[in-house]
Amino acid sequence: MKTAIGSDHAGYELKTAMAKLLKELGDDVVDVGTHGPEPVDYPDFAEAVGKAILDGRAERGVLICGSGIGASVAANKMHGIRAGLCHDTYSAHQGVEHDDMNVLVLGARVIGIAMAEELVRAYAGARFTKEERHVRRLNKVKALEARA
Repeated sequence: MKTAIGSDHAGYELKTAMAKLLKELGDDVVDVGTHGPEPVDYPDFAEAVGKAILDGRAERGVLICGSGIGASVAANKMHGIRAGLCHDTYSAHQGVEHDDMNVLVLGARVIGIAMAEELVRAYAGARFTKEERHVRRLNKVKALEARA
């Protein structure tokens, strides 16, 4: 799988560690930045991760900022992006299995590296079930997006 990964300055260290983990799991990683700890704006990297998915350069994304909230809000403004801020492994895999979540968002100042690793593993290993009820609900989400 190809996974885009991006962060602002607050998530830079965690991004570096999660990119390494994704590579160990066999993913091709598309690192869209930031590439250092200097202050930057999270919406720029939410957009970069989203564009990588929408342009077909990646199938999924991992996005990191300080709390995860700003990056999640920004990513979800993009049509076709379904970003979920996760702090537990159930949400990280269930978000993919039931909701076809295509961007995992992490808060670097909220969770530690061990939890982030668990979340990335759960997310990376999950697949959308394509069960009728989940497809129906996802189609309703897409209809909401189309009306926006």
